[in-house]
Amino acid sequence: MKQLESFKIIGIQVETTNENGKATADIGKLWEQFYADNIPSIIPNVVSEEVYSIYTDYETDYKGKYTTVLGMKVNSLDQIPTGLVGRKFSGGKYRQFIAKGKMPDAVVDTWNEIWVNDKELNRKYTADFEVYGPKSQDGENAEVAIYIAIE
Repeated sequence: MKQLESFKIIGIQVETTNENGKATADIGKLWEQFYADNIPSIIPNVVSEEVYSIYTDYETDYKGKYTTVLGMKVNSLDQIPTGLVGRKFSGGKYRQFIAKGKMPDAVVDTWNEIWVNDKELNRKYTADFEVYGPKSQDGENAEVAIYIAIE
């Protein structure tokens, strides 16, 4: 268990659901847009080069609708470029998982493991997120940290 501080993100978002593979398509398009439109270059006040993929605004649990925000950590939400969103996420208790291997398969496999153990994890369904740092680009040895909000 890790205690995390609150943080701010500026990026792009989409509402989706895990039903019928919708999230895979929607989130895939969000990633494409993030890089095709060079979103990282227009985010002001960036405090880290890591990319955050945040799952929040849960309708119920992982089976309902939720919002995915793809962006970067910033120190201020005072300047949010047109077309982007700024969000603040509360800190709290998180359980960390490390997805290891070829991406995005390793992340998908780790999420499947999280969903199977959903009840035992005592999830809060406030904001869960993945952090894509330098290790996330390491081919077969890539690593992505996944944080799950817990009670």
